[in-house]
Amino acid sequence: MARRFRALTLDHLDQLPAGCSGCVFWESSEMSERRCGARCDAEAQAAWYRRVTAEWGDCGRVAVEDDVILGFVKYAPSGYFPQAQTFLAAPLDPNVPLISCLHLAPEARNLGLGTVLLRAALKDLTQRGEKKVESFALAQRPETFQEAPMPGIEFLLRNGFTVARPDPLYPLLQLELRSLVTWAENLEAVLESLKLPVRAPERVPTPW
Repeated sequence: MARRFRALTLDHLDQLPAGCSGCVFWESSEMSERRCGARCDAEAQAAWYRRVTAEWGDCGRVAVEDDVILGFVKYAPSGYFPQAQTFLAAPLDPNVPLISCLHLAPEARNLGLGTVLLRAALKDLTQRGEKKVESFALAQRPETFQEAPMPGIEFLLRNGFTVARPDPLYPLLQLELRSLVTWAENLEAVLESLKLPVRAPERVPTPW
């Protein structure tokens, strides 16, 4: 069972979990309920993906095991995520990449995959010459992470992010990429070494 990182492609969109497949929460400009799947439109999602990849490049990473998605992270300059401007701690620079969401399969959570997947995204952004990256954080633990459209604040803080614009519910966090050590680590080797449970035939990934 080979595990690999891959760029998030158009072919992956219909393999995402029910709350993410067709979800255009971040891509919509009208203020929405802060919930995955609050707005869904598969055609609009695919059109957004085509536009971003044509204008900016790859907008995410997936971790796969034998072509089954273990988890994924999506990112692009915040100007491509109109929903970001409806938050009180909205980004000030639309050109800075924003990590919009990071989701893992239920059986893969709390085993290190989220951190390795985040590192894969940061490595990609660093190699593309980006200087910093931002992400909204969920400051209060929800009843379930299945509907959270952004990572939890504890996760981001553990991975070096700091608060750039405070908010009691959804602060904006930031990480200076130039402060990171050289990316010499073989992340796919780390991915392979994770002691993840045997993959079930069917699964639905949930947010980190």
